[in-house]
Amino acid sequence: MQVVLMQMRLALMSRTLKEKRAIVKSVLGRARNRFNVSCCESGLHDQPWDAEIAFVMVTDTFTRGKSVMQQLESWLVEERPDVEITDVQVDEL
Repeated sequence: MQVVLMQMRLALMSRTLKEKRAIVKSVLGRARNRFNVSCCESGLHDQPWDAEIAFVMVTDTFTRGKSVMQQLESWLVEERPDVEITDVQVDEL
């Protein structure tokens, strides 16, 4: 059994923390439902224009987990043009 972690840094088009919270909450909820991953905002809580999000999943192989994480990243690029992915890191735990 493998645990796969993807940390993603996002540049947002928000000016207030309230706008940021709405964007992040939407992304996290839809990712949970569509990809069956656990996720949370893991950093940069006080910056309205940046967000750091972590996605985690347990899978049988690292290759499968990495594939799901790449699909999630592609989905985010297509689904949310208002969010720019500035950094992505995928690790095996």
